[in-house]
Amino acid sequence: MLALIQTIIMALDIYWWLIIGSAVFSWLYAFNVVNPRNQFVGSVGNFLFRVTEPALRPIRKLLPDLGGIDISPIILLLILFFVRQFILTTIAPALL
Repeated sequence: MLALIQTIIMALDIYWWLIIGSAVFSWLYAFNVVNPRNQFVGSVGNFLFRVTEPALRPIRKLLPDLGGIDISPIILLLILFFVRQFILTTIAPALL
């Protein structure tokens, strides 16, 4: 059971970094720091979009329009932090 919990925690940590990477990439793309016509840059951007968008889309639908500011990654990171802490402090001690 410990191996399953550790695997779930690791998956949450990896997804955490993918969300941060996606946010940073979107800023670099928006400010024309990266070349969107570069095949590698396009592949990385497409991968990050496909991985994070299914989790971010429902959050964006619930949030009010804040102009050009997108806080959905921050909210998703807070949710992931809560889930991670809940697993570590509540579920893991009860199972061990």
